[in-house]
Amino acid sequence: MLLDIVRLTFFPALMAFAAASDLFTMTISNRISLALVAGFALLAGCSGMSLHDVGTHLGAGAIVLGCAFTLFAMGWVGGGDAKLASAIALWFGFTWLVDYLVYAALVGGVLTFAIVQFRRLPLPAAVSEQLWLQRLHEAKGGIPYGIALAIGALMIYPETEWMKVIDFTHLAMK
Repeated sequence: MLLDIVRLTFFPALMAFAAASDLFTMTISNRISLALVAGFALLAGCSGMSLHDVGTHLGAGAIVLGCAFTLFAMGWVGGGDAKLASAIALWFGFTWLVDYLVYAALVGGVLTFAIVQFRRLPLPAAVSEQLWLQRLHEAKGGIPYGIALAIGALMIYPETEWMKVIDFTHLAMK
C-alpha cells in the first residue's frame, strides 16, 4: 500500500514543483532531477523491475540527456530543462518516450505562443510589482519550458505501468 501511495504521489508532486519553480524563478533545481532519478531507482528496486527493463529506462534517459545537452550547448534550451527531460525519460523508458516528447512539444508550442502574446500586452499596473511576472513579461526573456515538460509528463504518467499496477481498492477510504 505504501508503494502505491508513493507511485501515486511522488512523480506528480515533483512535476508540479518543477513547473511552479520554472514559472516563478525561471530555473529548475538540480535537486528535482536528482530526486526523480533517486525515486526511479527506489521504485524500480521495490517494484521488482527486471534488469533489462531498468537498462531500457536508463537508455531512454541517456539518449534524451545527450540530445537535450546538444540543444543546451546550442543555446536552445536551458540546462534545467535538459536535466528534467532526461529524468522524466528515465521514468518512461522507450515505451512512452515518443508520446511524452510529442505531448511536451505540443504543450510547449502552446505555452510559447501564449507567452509571446502575453509579452505583446502591457503588464497591468495591479501586478506590475510581481518580480516573476516581470521576468516572464520581458521581451527577450526565456520560456519556462519546464511547465511544458511537466504537463507532458503528467499527461502520460496515468498510462504507464507505474500507475496501472496500483490497487486503488486498497487505497479507498472505508
